[in-house]
Amino acid sequence: MSAIRTIHSGHRHFGWSRDNPPALTVAPGETVEFQVVDGGGGQITPDSTAAAIAALDFATLLPLTGPIAVDGARPGDTLKITIASLKPCGWGWSGVIPGFGILADDFRDPELKIWLYDPTGREPAMFGPTARVPIKPFPGTLGLALAEPGTHSALPPRNVGGNLDTRDIAAGAELYLPVEVAGALFSIGDTHAAQGDGELAGSAIESSMDVALRFDILRGQPLDGPYFVTPGPVTRHLDRDGYYVTSGIGPDLMAAARSAVRRMIDLLVRDHHLRPVEAYMLCSVCADLRLSEVVNIPNWVVSLYFPRIVFA
Repeated sequence: MSAIRTIHSGHRHFGWSRDNPPALTVAPGETVEFQVVDGGGGQITPDSTAAAIAALDFATLLPLTGPIAVDGARPGDTLKITIASLKPCGWGWSGVIPGFGILADDFRDPELKIWLYDPTGREPAMFGPTARVPIKPFPGTLGLALAEPGTHSALPPRNVGGNLDTRDIAAGAELYLPVEVAGALFSIGDTHAAQGDGELAGSAIESSMDVALRFDILRGQPLDGPYFVTPGPVTRHLDRDGYYVTSGIGPDLMAAARSAVRRMIDLLVRDHHLRPVEAYMLCSVCADLRLSEVVNIPNWVVSLYFPRIVFA
């Protein structure tokens, strides 16, 4: 499926607003290629150090490319977005941003990892001499304008989509979002070369890329939140050698999740001789946080699955 229109990275805005003028209007069934800048807004370069993390301008994080209007879309419709193709740029970054991430109280200092990777995905991205992370590119942010007036931060996800950070909305997937304003006003951003479910440290492999999307309208089919359909299996790039799994147990899901992450960090430090902050960043880009059990009152089980293929 080839793109017939291109939205260049200069069509950039910050936050969601129904008043943002569309950069382009397309007909249902058309495909558009977006040039998407990484979630850091270009503030990190291949030559950057951890000092760049400490100096981040938060006002220009999570830039959005767009918006585009889909002709005829109106409130009460559903916009169907098909991920036609992704072309990663071949480098990216992961970081620990002070005050951000599931273990923000444990890791208070800025940290930065620059990744170089094969954009075809045939070879994994190297993390030091022993760890290799399989690539699975996807856009972290896909969303529509809200009916509510004003400008709304791009950081939290919403019922109209946004910063979903869901790895499986990848090539071939179909995403469905509820339309709240005329034209839908779709934007995209925060593309990732790889991420674990949970994005635990607050960053994936943040990486600019070109993303081709097809837009269709399901008229008169209202939704109250996003859903998506995958074209096939979603974890086969990680499954080959099984997993290390640590669990957190308790009455508070977030506390249990933190326990599972801390236990995995301890395991990786002990068995693979990583620094704790390296283990934390590695978990963020390839380990999957899962709810294992939420019915056996009063305690729930949260598990962290770390793919052993990374150390194969």
